[in-house]
Amino acid sequence: MSMTIGVVIPAYNSASHIRRAIDSVLAQTRLPDEIIVADDGSTDNTADIVEGYGAAVKLIRRPNAGASVARNTAINAVSSNWIAFLDSDDEWLPEKLLVQSELLRRNSELVWATANFIYCHCGRNKHNQKLEEEKGRMLLNGKDFFQDYFAAYIKAAAGWTGTMIVKRSVLIEAGLFRPEQLRFNDEDMWWRIAYRYPVIGYTPEPLAIYHMYVNDSITKKYQVPKNLDELIENHIKIATDCGKYEHFRPCAEHILRYWIHQYWFDERIRHINQMTKRFDQVLPPLYKLALRLLTIWPGATSVCMPVLSRINKVLRLRL
Repeated sequence: MSMTIGVVIPAYNSASHIRRAIDSVLAQTRLPDEIIVADDGSTDNTADIVEGYGAAVKLIRRPNAGASVARNTAINAVSSNWIAFLDSDDEWLPEKLLVQSELLRRNSELVWATANFIYCHCGRNKHNQKLEEEKGRMLLNGKDFFQDYFAAYIKAAAGWTGTMIVKRSVLIEAGLFRPEQLRFNDEDMWWRIAYRYPVIGYTPEPLAIYHMYVNDSITKKYQVPKNLDELIENHIKIATDCGKYEHFRPCAEHILRYWIHQYWFDERIRHINQMTKRFDQVLPPLYKLALRLLTIWPGATSVCMPVLSRINKVLRLRL
């Protein structure tokens, strides 16, 4: 069967930036076979802009229900056997689909692939790669893929939604995106695929641009703490039930430590204490001890924070 690619773009009040996303898809050196925009109940003129592209882009309008439902709506409408994802506030670099389709042609056993990307703090005119290209090549060690998605994730080599290309049948097998997971619904999806298909293709050169701090993001409007806790707790159970807990645990630890540090600088000590207790079995003892010192004796912060950062760095190197 020849490779056909459908592009799925969920959108919500995206009038100010959706042209950039769509234009980046239409500028691909390997054009997709179809582009579907699922408008998630926008109240601005997002739909009018999409309709302006005519037959080149199919628009599906539906009531507001979140990114998961919008993506699922588009996936169900796609006829292609591969699906590539792009959010309406981000963009692809011109070689994205060509490079990934060639990688998948060379490695016909793969059912998904991802790539490096660029963070754009555009308001501050600042750009940086998620992972240095040379480091990515070193991690690949001459291959086109990683044997374990979770190991790649904690080394910043698992891309993000805008660099994912996945067989449509695999998305359906994994159960599509969960509507109840209002935030982190993309991580939830990739983790569920990784239990079944841990090997993932990876391109070390950036193939997309992730635009930071965009207003009215379809997922960023939902609060982190409750959604994150439920995500990790749910996947500890899933991973345990399918015998993959030891593969998943370092990934859970990685994401928990990242958000604990975010909460600390936001002065959300209560959330840190709750998270430490809830995921006691995931976080390392030394790290938890440092957290207790920071939360029990605030005056120790200036002394302990560098220690905690050092522990964090050492643990990342060991993962």
